[in-house]
Amino acid sequence: MTELAIVIVSFNAREDLVACLSSLRAAPPAVPHEIVVVDNASADGSADAARAVPGVEVIALDRNLGFSAANNAGIRATQSRLILLLNSDTIVPPGAIDALVERLRSRREAGAAGPRLVDGDGLPELSFGKMVHPYVELNRKMTMRAIERGDLSALAWLRRETSREAFPHWVSGACLLVWRRDAEAAGLLDERFFLYLEDVDFCASLRRLGRKVLFTPVATVTHLRGRSRASRPEGSRRLYRLSHLAFYKKYYPGWAPFLYLYLRLRGQL
Repeated sequence: MTELAIVIVSFNAREDLVACLSSLRAAPPAVPHEIVVVDNASADGSADAARAVPGVEVIALDRNLGFSAANNAGIRATQSRLILLLNSDTIVPPGAIDALVERLRSRREAGAAGPRLVDGDGLPELSFGKMVHPYVELNRKMTMRAIERGDLSALAWLRRETSREAFPHWVSGACLLVWRRDAEAAGLLDERFFLYLEDVDFCASLRRLGRKVLFTPVATVTHLRGRSRASRPEGSRRLYRLSHLAFYKKYYPGWAPFLYLYLRLRGQL
């Protein structure tokens, strides 16, 4: 059995996918591993580009099944002890995956772990947090707006928070390492979430099993954030809203009608 399966879902992001695979090929993890690209019926030659990379297995889906279902297809096609869900818009520096694997192995209470994510300029991403809830979302939006406008205190807070290890409620699915036994016990990713919030839900499923979710800055991965989304911004926003609504129906059914009405009034559904 291979120790690690790296599952990369791609949708019309050929350039980013090639860069991601190139970073893995330039400095492959020392841990025995395999790389599986699951292509969601891209029209830009992503599947062929991945096939051209030695050692990469490609699962070409005949239609876009969404992020959760595509990741599940990659998980089911492998038999490793560990699974790394990795976005196609990431660049993995040398040693990052090995450091993440070693840290998860050392924290027996953790079922999953995520690294520190940074953008192309090296600014840390707030890639973890508390369970999504109306009040938590409001606070997070206010914090993100302060960060985006360059508020110095908000930026200092961001750098502090992303420089220390923690057990948050969730870590980003852009780079999420999980034990297979825990992933399978959790039922894999919930395919009701076509795009967005599937990582929050998946981590909640792990926590219900009594497992913790680890954020660790011992590994840093560059996340170029949503190049495939950029080609279809309106469609991506709609998919986000549908996942948002599905999340509230699952966890906060009392709030779901209000969210639905709010989104309809704003023309976002």
